[in-house]
Amino acid sequence: MTVLVGYVPSPEGEAALRAGVAEARTRGETLLVMNTSRGDAYVDRGFAQQKDLAHVRRDLTEQGVDFDIRQVIGGRDAAEEIVELAGSPEISLVVIGLRPRSAVGKLLLGSSAQRILLDSPCPVLAVKADS
Repeated sequence: MTVLVGYVPSPEGEAALRAGVAEARTRGETLLVMNTSRGDAYVDRGFAQQKDLAHVRRDLTEQGVDFDIRQVIGGRDAAEEIVELAGSPEISLVVIGLRPRSAVGKLLLGSSAQRILLDSPCPVLAVKADS
């Protein structure tokens, strides 16, 4: 079985990664770190650059975690990609980071986290970044 972490290079993404590592260890499962980008913006703050992914690889290797990293570019939005992958029989848990948003921000922009929480066919652990 596998714990899926929706990773973005941000405090929220780092919090999700830490929680995902803890869950994978507790469950004795593999960790799958997933980063997605639609590729239609000049700068996508959710897109993990190679240096970000190298940092993740280094940290997970040092921690002795069995992991894989998957980066999807030019596909659907992050919520759709994560929910689809969460439907795979090998995924036991999805871990995502949450960032504070105003009610108006959620109304105007939607919320990937909310869509993942509501649509994922497996359990979702949502974590906040350290303040």
